[in-house]
Amino acid sequence: MQISDLPYADPGVPDARSGPRFLLWLGRGQLGGQFKSLCWGLVHFSGIAGLPYAVGSGVDAVVDRDSTRLLLVGGLLALLGVAISVGDAMLHRTAVTNWITAAARVQQLLARKTAELGSALTRRVAAGEVVAVSTGDVEKIGWFVEAVSRFLAALFAVVLLCAGLLFYAPDLGVVVAIGVPLVALAALPLLPRATQRADIQREKAGKATELASDTVAGLRVLRGIGGEELFLGRYREASQEVREAAVRSARMWALISAIQVLLPGALLITVVWYGATLVVDGRIAVGELVAAFSAVATMLYPLRHFEEIAMAYSFSRPSATRAARVLSLTRTDAAERPAAAVAPKAPAPGGDLYDPETGLLARAGRFTAVVCGDPDLAGRLAERLGGHPMDAAADGPSVLLGAVALDELELDTARRLVLVQDKDPVLLSGTLRELFAVPAPGTVEPGAALAAAQCADVLDALLQSAPDGVGDPMDARITERGRSLSGGQRQRLALARSLVTDPDVLVLDEPTSAVDSHTEARIADGIAALRAGRTTVVLASSPLLLDRADRVVLVHEGAVAAAGTHRELLHREPLYRAVVTRETEDEQRIARVDLAQLDEALTEIEESA
Repeated sequence: MQISDLPYADPGVPDARSGPRFLLWLGRGQLGGQFKSLCWGLVHFSGIAGLPYAVGSGVDAVVDRDSTRLLLVGGLLALLGVAISVGDAMLHRTAVTNWITAAARVQQLLARKTAELGSALTRRVAAGEVVAVSTGDVEKIGWFVEAVSRFLAALFAVVLLCAGLLFYAPDLGVVVAIGVPLVALAALPLLPRATQRADIQREKAGKATELASDTVAGLRVLRGIGGEELFLGRYREASQEVREAAVRSARMWALISAIQVLLPGALLITVVWYGATLVVDGRIAVGELVAAFSAVATMLYPLRHFEEIAMAYSFSRPSATRAARVLSLTRTDAAERPAAAVAPKAPAPGGDLYDPETGLLARAGRFTAVVCGDPDLAGRLAERLGGHPMDAAADGPSVLLGAVALDELELDTARRLVLVQDKDPVLLSGTLRELFAVPAPGTVEPGAALAAAQCADVLDALLQSAPDGVGDPMDARITERGRSLSGGQRQRLALARSLVTDPDVLVLDEPTSAVDSHTEARIADGIAALRAGRTTVVLASSPLLLDRADRVVLVHEGAVAAAGTHRELLHREPLYRAVVTRETEDEQRIARVDLAQLDEALTEIEESA
């Protein structure tokens, strides 16, 4: 895989059962790239491993005054230099390619999972966690994938150096063969503690990131209520905790690095001291001592890769675990059950939408309003109606559209049939024309949708703030999340975007909560007119919306409690009247007394007549 070939046509199906399994799956997917990197690493480190023996042979040739052998040693050194240079350049190129392609694969997997789960993702995983996984964790995973081939090549060089010394200078080779494993494994007992401290730092950083993103998202509200300094103080405390955790983690890794420097230095001193003793005793030649010294000194370079692979794995394992946790999430619990060989076909147009859990029935082609006293219950119900329950582990029946379970349909099919607009829709930055460039059958033009959502003042505001030369409001730019617009303007633009998609079933959760009553009445008329003959479900408690619905359903404590028109329910259902009119129990009791007195007065009049 080359960088120029990215992105992957298909990143594959990851093994997300655990972090190590996910890393192993990534490695298996890059065997070709790892093999290339390993081959160039062997060329590079073989050249490094050959230097000590070439230098030792050169010293012996000088001592023996053998010019022919010295000339051959010079040619060998030149060849080794070429191998080191070319091998190093290509090793770096192939290793970085492995890193980037692995990171790109993980990014694609995360993007695909985000698109699959939609808004349910941040309800199952904290927003800061998602940001951290898609940025820092991806880099750490790519780092480990990159380091594997370099470590294997370095391991080969260390084994080659030790084996060469055993044959070239057996007395010194035994000392090196015993000392090198001790040096390489000395820091191993410290790795669990270092990993633990790194995990704590990562967790605190994720919480601080989540706090910062939430603060920025609600900055306008915080300023309005004077809570800006309060949240700023909380973020300062969180950032200080991250700093302290980072310092503790850095201290442990500094200790490991110190050990990796101290012990090889001690081994080098031991080899020189013992080798000098052997030279004095005449048991080895000076060239052999030089070769042994050069081998140990050269070995310090490949030994660094032992520390690097340990650090890379220690950091990437928890990162891979977090990525695997996100990638293992499924749209619903039904996705974990044995699936049929062929997904069911999409239901024919004109089917009713039915939720077995609450008993809610939205007739096909009708405008149905749903009233819930609990806003959280309304949000969960909206997600269920779209086939995206907030809790994937919830063991509940699937919503049915025309007697077909939404959970069993292909994701693209389910989303094409049912669209859910939640309470806080997001507007991405770009032009208004790009905002409406969404998958749609083309039956509803953006102009008609904007008119139905009463966006005339929004278009005027966008056009006034646009640069000179922009004459069409559709070419005006919207800032990130529409921050330059008011809450009501953002809500109406999001509603118009939903109307343009013209799905078979449109579910709107409080679509007019941020607009005035006059605008709300016109929006209700616009939705009813534009969606005539199409199934529309609106979760709201506004009388203006409810009065224009064909049917109103009251959901209380997770089940349908009553159904009828708005006016019928107002007269016969006290609970409905309490939710819609916000009447207290005392006010309802007084109203009942007044009605009873009125009935008595009317009876007396009739009797006297």
